[in-house]
Amino acid sequence: MKIAVVGATGLVGGEILNVLSERNVQTDELLPVASGSSVGKKVSFSGKEYSVISMSDAISKKPDIAIFSAGGSTSLEYAPYFAEVGTYVIDNSSAWRMNDEIPLIVPEINASILTKKDKIIANPNCSTIQLVMALSPLHNKYKIKRLVISTYQAVSGSGVKAVNQLMNERSGIDSEMAYQHKIDLNILPHAGDFDETGYTSEEVKLVNETNKILNANIKTTATVVRVPVVTGHSEAINIEFENDYVTEEVIRLLGNMPGVVIFDYPEAGLYPMPTMAAGKDEVFVGRIRRDLSQPNSLNLWVVSDNLRKGAATNAVQIAQYLIKSGIAGENI
Repeated sequence: MKIAVVGATGLVGGEILNVLSERNVQTDELLPVASGSSVGKKVSFSGKEYSVISMSDAISKKPDIAIFSAGGSTSLEYAPYFAEVGTYVIDNSSAWRMNDEIPLIVPEINASILTKKDKIIANPNCSTIQLVMALSPLHNKYKIKRLVISTYQAVSGSGVKAVNQLMNERSGIDSEMAYQHKIDLNILPHAGDFDETGYTSEEVKLVNETNKILNANIKTTATVVRVPVVTGHSEAINIEFENDYVTEEVIRLLGNMPGVVIFDYPEAGLYPMPTMAAGKDEVFVGRIRRDLSQPNSLNLWVVSDNLRKGAATNAVQIAQYLIKSGIAGENI
């Protein structure tokens, strides 16, 4: 099994290498790939050092799986070349997510739709992944009618530059700005680019990707906020169902969902927080309570590590499914 990690020197790329190693994914040959300026640099994987290779060298080696975390333009340009040589591409960018021909996959929910013809597979946005992990079992039972979502997203979702800005501001050091405003001791109701409707691209992703994964008829509105947290996205979710529910049944359904952990003891001051989710693969759900303002409605608080389940872990889980199901492996 030959696996390429494209963008191996980046924040998410490094986490992909960690998760591949932690999960003991069959990797007989690892191909760390990055831009020309990074070729020859060393990365660590399972206690060994590997030299970063170029995109063309990686394509010529015809890997079985290539996990991309190198930005949308890179994916649009190079993913088809990998696919042409028989590689299964798992892409972390937004480049392919809303393409009708490309599956958008959260393994616990819809990996079963994958077939051998799906050479390019899209990984959803980090905030979408944790959202649908909590929503899927509830939608299957009660049918979601409408969602109102507010996210509180960590700066690592913007990359190393944003993390550096936060930590340098905290230390009183002037440095390059990832955001147009200060982020330490501040919050920014702005992630992505604003469109003509006043929504940001990150908000639009949440709406469109949730509809593609769960159901196109779910009406969704979102406000995405960047907060001075390094790792771990949080979401306040208001759900209106078509059918009424029993809270105890909601708790049972969430508790039975693989990858979801209920942590809901508010009377003891215990609920999901970014500090408890950091470094973990699970999606944590708490503050489970009925919305008293209208019928058939529920409030949830959902927290997950945006670099793990929100990116690297979900991508590696897709790779594991491809291997286990026998879809990948033809290039060995």
